[in-house]
This record gives sequence, C-alpha cells and structure tokens, in this order.
Amino acid sequence: MTIPIKESDPITVDVALGERSYDIVIGRGVLPSLGERIAALRPGARVAVVTDARVATHWLQRTEASLTGAGLTTSRIVVDEGEVSKSYAGVEFVCEELIKARIERNDLVVALGGGVVGDLAGFAAAIVRRGVDFVQVPTSLLAQVDSSVGGKTGINSPQGKNLVGAFHQPILVVADTAVLDTLSPRQFRAGYAEVAKYGLIGDEAFFAWLEVHHADIVKGDAAREHAVATSCRAKAAIVARDERESGERALLNLGHTFGHALEAATGFCGRLYHGEGVSIGMVLAAELSAQLGMIAAADVSRIERHLAAAGLPTRLQDIAGFRQEGLADADALMTLMAQDKKVRRGRLTFILLKAIGQAVVSSDVEPSMVRDFLARKLADAPA
Repeated sequence: MTIPIKESDPITVDVALGERSYDIVIGRGVLPSLGERIAALRPGARVAVVTDARVATHWLQRTEASLTGAGLTTSRIVVDEGEVSKSYAGVEFVCEELIKARIERNDLVVALGGGVVGDLAGFAAAIVRRGVDFVQVPTSLLAQVDSSVGGKTGINSPQGKNLVGAFHQPILVVADTAVLDTLSPRQFRAGYAEVAKYGLIGDEAFFAWLEVHHADIVKGDAAREHAVATSCRAKAAIVARDERESGERALLNLGHTFGHALEAATGFCGRLYHGEGVSIGMVLAAELSAQLGMIAAADVSRIERHLAAAGLPTRLQDIAGFRQEGLADADALMTLMAQDKKVRRGRLTFILLKAIGQAVVSSDVEPSMVRDFLARKLADAPA
C-alpha cells in the first residue's frame, strides 16, 4: 500500500499498454490543466465535450475555458442525467451530434461526467468514423476510481447492463478530486463501494486502512487523494496484464454479477445506483463464499459492517420496493444473471472471496445452488 500523498501534490498513474499507454492525473485542482495537457497530446484538435445536464451546471464552463485557453476549438453535447442516457437512443444522439460538429479522426471527445457519461461518450467515440480518440474527465468517485480507467465503454440493453459496447482506451484521464465536493452524499457513497472493492479483491491492508479512514475520504482531505490513487494503481496494474478481461481482470467484477441483475430488475433507475447494487452484490458474494466454505462468517460480518458504516446498502431489503419488479423472485434474478457478460457457454461466473484481500474467479458454482441461496436470502427479508 502506498503512503498517503499530500493534498497539494497531483500524482500521475501510468496505464501501461505499450504504444497505447496513457496517464491518469489525480489531484485537487487539476481540472484547469486539462486544456494544456490535451494540446500537448493533440495540438490543434477540435474537441467535443460530452456531459450531462447536472455536471454542466458546475463544470462545463470551466472545462471549456481550459480548452479554449489552450487554443482548442470546442463544442458541447449535453445529455440527460442518469442511466436513461446509456441507451440505444442516447448513443445515437451523441453520435449524430459528433458528426454534426465535424469531429474527425484526428479530433477528440472529452467525457466530462460520471460513469454513465464516460461509458456513453467513450462508446460513441469508439464507433464514430470507426474510432476517435477520447479523454476521460470523471466527476464522480465511482468514475474516478473505476469506470474511467481501462477502456470499457458501452450502453445498457433492456435485457441487461452494459451488454452493448467496445473496448476503447482513453488517451488521458484527468481526475480532479475537488469536483467530488459537488456530489450528493448518496452519489459519493455509491462510488465508495468500488473503492472498498479494491481492498477486498487484492489488498487487505488497504481495506483495513479504509475501515479507519472512510470518513476522512468524505471530508476531502489527503485521504481522498490516497484512496483514488490507490484504486487507480490497482486497476491500472490489472488492466495492463489483462486488457480485455480474458482472466485476471474479471476480479474487478466482485459483486457485479448480483449487482447488475438488481439494476436491471429495478429498470436502471434512481431506485438503485450502480455502486449501491455493487455494495449489496459484494455482500451476497461474500455470503455465497462463506456458504461454500471459502471464508469465515466473521469475514462476511466485517465486510457488511464496513459498507454499512460507509452509508451503503448491504441487504436486498435496503432497496426501495424490493419486492416489486422481480426483486423478490429468485428465478427472475437468475434469468437476469444469465445475461451477465462473464457467462461462458451458459455457465455463470462469480467472483468469490478466499479471504479479505484475495478473490478468485469461479465457474463451478451450480446454478441450482445460487437459485436456492437467493431464495433463502429473499425469504429471510421482512415483507
């Protein structure tokens, strides 16, 4: 685990992919340097900034000022906030606006927003003119520590989460931790689930540090920069070894098989944020691991206790109206999980825990066992 960096010291994490390597620049107050950094990479490029309506009110003008100050010509594309934009209609809108703005192959798309904007703008950049470079400027904690890094882009299908997309690496990520001050408490907490994930899958010492310092991350002092930098280092290392998720990178999906099914069951709406689904999913994955004899019940309690202390939902009944829309139906949830991207020849793949800080990929869990596990969890939940 790294030593916490000073709040005033930006840090650069390298995502090592050979000729396609790129930097993640992390620090409080680094957004004004965006234009200069882009101009150094693509001098004279036209830049289309894709953002959502809420982020635009806080950060669009400052972003455009940085770009134009560096001599770059800009246009803007504003989409609706939330998962509703991560759809076929949403990507069609962004693609047509990019073409209308005459964004060419030597130009750039800037994704200014959270995970939805990053996924949507990155996918549009991947397919317009068969590929335009893009830059991630993540404005949520979840995006800064996870979705902006690694090149996964895409949209949702009515049948499941992130089922349509492409691997398309950014050429730069600029993560200004000061922008997180404008998030609602619920949005910030949802992103924290992905921070905790890095401790659970590969760094028990980091998880122990989070147990002590999670409140300091919310406050925005040096602990926030440390948490973001440590998470990015962990993901960058995994992506460098397994860019297209043929092996180790699947570990980054701890809790996601359950979480994505819960998101789909709630209609990708505000009832359940992605990070909230991941939080519940990580607890379910830990409980399933314990049922299989892989970890102790005390470890499950420790995980659930920490996520709850951070203000995250940890149980199915924490979802508003969870008995509606298939959430209380184990068979319906199993059907949704069968559409998970990690399914191989019809076999569900789960990320399970051998210990806090040690995760494994398993395709050996019998579906009937998972179905019975979910049925018991649902039956135990009060009406």
